[in-house]
Amino acid sequence: MKEAELHARIESALDAAVTAIGGKPRAGQIEMAKAVANALTDRHHLLVQAGTGTGKSLAYLVPSLVYGKKVLVATATLALQRQLVERDLPKIAPALSKELGHDVTFAVYKGVGNYLCRQKMSAVDSDPDGEILLEISSLEKDAKRLREWAAKPGVSGDRDDAPDVDRRVWYANSVSGRECIGKDECAFGSECFSALAKEKAQSADVVVTNHTLLAIEIVESHPILPERDAVILDEAHEFMDRTTQAVTEELTISRVARAAKMASKHVPGKAAIAFDKAADEFASALDNFAADVRRDPTKAGRLAELPAELESPIRKIKDAATAVVALINADSELIDNDSMAERARVKGATNEVATTATKMLRRGSGQVMWFEPTFSTLYLAPLDVSAVLRKNLLTQTPVVATSATLSVGKSFDSIAASIGFVVGESGDEEDPDGVDPANLQMLDVGSPFDFANQGMLYLPRHIPEPGRDGPSIEALTELGELIEAAGGRTLALFSSWRGVEAADEHLRKVLADLKLPIITQRKGDSVGPLVDRFAKDPHSILLGTISLWQGIDVPGPSCVLVAIDRIPFPRPDEPVMAARSAEVDEAGGSGFMKISLPRAALLLSQGTGRLIRSVDDRGVVAILDSRIVSKKYGQVLLNSMPPFWRTSDKGVVVESLKRLNSQFTEKGE
Repeated sequence: MKEAELHARIESALDAAVTAIGGKPRAGQIEMAKAVANALTDRHHLLVQAGTGTGKSLAYLVPSLVYGKKVLVATATLALQRQLVERDLPKIAPALSKELGHDVTFAVYKGVGNYLCRQKMSAVDSDPDGEILLEISSLEKDAKRLREWAAKPGVSGDRDDAPDVDRRVWYANSVSGRECIGKDECAFGSECFSALAKEKAQSADVVVTNHTLLAIEIVESHPILPERDAVILDEAHEFMDRTTQAVTEELTISRVARAAKMASKHVPGKAAIAFDKAADEFASALDNFAADVRRDPTKAGRLAELPAELESPIRKIKDAATAVVALINADSELIDNDSMAERARVKGATNEVATTATKMLRRGSGQVMWFEPTFSTLYLAPLDVSAVLRKNLLTQTPVVATSATLSVGKSFDSIAASIGFVVGESGDEEDPDGVDPANLQMLDVGSPFDFANQGMLYLPRHIPEPGRDGPSIEALTELGELIEAAGGRTLALFSSWRGVEAADEHLRKVLADLKLPIITQRKGDSVGPLVDRFAKDPHSILLGTISLWQGIDVPGPSCVLVAIDRIPFPRPDEPVMAARSAEVDEAGGSGFMKISLPRAALLLSQGTGRLIRSVDDRGVVAILDSRIVSKKYGQVLLNSMPPFWRTSDKGVVVESLKRLNSQFTEKGE
C-alpha cells in the first residue's frame, strides 16, 4: 500500500473512532497516527511525544488495528490500562469493524498472580498463605465473598473485577507465575482463569498488558505474553524504571520463612529440616543487622559488598533451598495432580529464594545492593537495563514509545538511550528479519492546549533554596498565601513525606479560619480515592508526594493551582540512581547532568502537566524552589515543561488566582 493511500485509510479510520467516542479531530493526533502507521508498516521504531489533550491512545490504537497484525500495548499504570480496555477499545472496536470490513478484537493480559487459582482454592490442606486466614477470623468474611464470586458462571477471576478483599485473602487464593504448575499439568487447567485470559489474548488483534510483565519477559528471555508483530509502549518515560523494578531481587525474612514452611509441609525430611534451620538463622542475622542499622543510620542504603554477618546465613539458605529443589526434581513418584500442584508451589517459592540468594552472593560490578531497615529487606538491582532491552526487544519488532513527557531540554536522547535505542551512531542489525535499534524516528506532535494563555508559571526568586529538612518556613508561608488566594482548589506536590507532613501541619494552622478541606496523603494510601475526594470538592486542597505527580487528571474548578515544593532531584540516598550517577562520574562524565537532571526534568514536566487538562482550564503552577531561576541548569528544566507564561511577580499571581476563584464561585463551582 502506497503511503498516500495508507494515510487516507488511517484518517478515515481515525475519524470513525473519534466520532465513536464523541471527540473531535486534532492535528497532533492525526500526525501521530500517520507516523505510527509508517513505523508499523516500514518496520522502524518511533519515539513520539504527544502532549496532554492530543488523544494519543486513539493515535496508536487506530493504526494498530488498521495494521492488520498482532500488536501488544504495554502501559505503566492500571488507570491507563483500564481506560484502554474498559472505555476506548469497547467504543471504537464496533466503529472500526464497520470501517475496515472485518471484526476487530482486543484483550487484556496480566500476570498469573492477578487471577484466582482454582486449584489452590480447592486444596484440602492450607499452605502458609491460607493458614493466615485461619489465624485471623475477621478475614473469613472476605474469603467467603471471594469464593462465592469465583463460583459464579462467566466471571473472569481477575483481581480488578473481584470483590474488594484484604490483600492477604487474595494471596491465599492466588499463585505467582513461578509457583503455577501450568495448564497442561493442573487438574483445573481447562477452567483456569489465567489460562483462559491468555487464550483470549492469543487470538486478539490488540493485547493490552503492563510494563512489568513485558519487562520480565524481556529480561528473563522467557515467553509470557502472546506473540506479536509490534509493541506500543505508552507512558514510555517510566519503562526503564519499571523494568529495573521488575528484575530487582528482594530477600526478606518472611519470604524465606514462607518457602521453608511450605517445604516442611510438602517435602518432609532432612532437607526441609535443614532449610527451616537455615531460615531461622537468617532471620536472626537479618534482625540483628537491621537493629545495628537503626542505631547507626549511616550504615543504611547502598552496600559496597554483602555484609560479613549476612554472608554465611545467606549461603546456608541458598544451599538448603537448592537441596529442596533438587529433591523435588529427583522425586519421580507418580502422584495426583493436586499433589503435583502443591509441589510446584513449593518448588517455585523455594527456587526463587535459592536464585535470589545466589545472585546476592555473586553480585557483579553492574549491580547495586542496598538494605532497607524499615521492612528489613535486602535488595539487588541492575544499574543498566538498556542493553538487554536493545537485544531482546528492539531487535525483534517495531516499537512505538510514547508519552506526554519524553524530552529533556527539548532533546529525546536521554529517554531514547535509557530504553535501549541507538542514538547518534549506526546500528548493528545482524538479523535481516529483525529491526535495527538505530532505525528510529523521533517526533513531537505538541498539544492542542494554549499553555501560554491558559496557564501561568510562577517562579519566586525570594524564597531561600531548599535544604534537607523539608520546605522552609518561607516556602510554606508562600504556599498558604497562594492557596488562600485560590480559595483552595490546589494540588500541592512534595518530593518527600517530610514535606507533606510539614505542609499539613502549617496549613491547618494558617488556613483554619477559611475551613478549606485539606486532604493529606499518608503512606500506603490508595491514590484513586484521594483524587476522587479532591475532584468532588472544588475548595479542597490535596497534599501528596511522588505518586501524585503523574497520571492525575482533574480538569475544571477543583485544580487551578499546582504547587511544587522543590525540584525533584533523586535523593542522595536513593540507591539505584546514586549508583548510576557515581558510575558516570567515575567514567569522567557528569552523573548530575546525565542521570539526576534528566530524571528531575521528566518528573517536573509530569507534575506541571497536572494543571491544564482541558481547553477550558486556567490556572497557575508555582515552583517554590528558587534554584530553577538562579542556577544554569534551570533552563534545561524550564525547556522540558509546558510553555506557560512565566512570572516572578507574586502580586500578579495572587490577583489571577483571586479572579479565577471569584469566577468559579459566582458560577457555584
